[in-house]
Amino acid sequence: MANVLIVNAHPLTAENSQTVTVLETFIEAHQASHPEDVFTTLDLYHMDLPEIDSGLLLAWQSLQKGAVFTDLTTAQQEKVRVFNEFTDQFLASQKIVIANALWNLNIPTRLKAWFDTINVAGKTFKYTADGPIGLVTDKKALHIQSSGGTYQGQDFSAQYVKGILNFIGITDFDSIYIEGADYDPEKAPEIMDKAKEMARSLAAQF
Repeated sequence: MANVLIVNAHPLTAENSQTVTVLETFIEAHQASHPEDVFTTLDLYHMDLPEIDSGLLLAWQSLQKGAVFTDLTTAQQEKVRVFNEFTDQFLASQKIVIANALWNLNIPTRLKAWFDTINVAGKTFKYTADGPIGLVTDKKALHIQSSGGTYQGQDFSAQYVKGILNFIGITDFDSIYIEGADYDPEKAPEIMDKAKEMARSLAAQF
């Protein structure tokens, strides 16, 4: 049995989103082949997501200087608590699936906010004299991304997702890039069929 964390960073449903369509195809196939796994889904556009702001930064500074948690303001305590919950949820998962569309050559801002909760010094990586070292070695990840053009995974978004996961120690990484439907709309059905078939194939071994 494994805990599977689904990070859906698209605001639309499968009816209007290539990303979510392929994500749901993967989930259905994975549940069929791994019925023992436990799924948790984060719909980032339909939930409160902590962002690093002045409240969090000042709270962390206070804690680093020796303050105890109850010394923080009520608002700061809540921000730290929610932020830590996302970190702990990630650490308790063995399989991570991230789904987003490519917007303006980058990841959605809400996905960036989620990545901030899992890129935490002392928990998912540590500083050393030779540079940072990732501490997360017990997880595998899948990145599903749609884009109107064709980038073959070399765009900033795809490289960022892979780079951050590698940075914290995840090297067991697969990807499904749904590319080119806007560039060549006539091929959209073929592109989607190929992506869904890849999703089913990866689901069986993920």
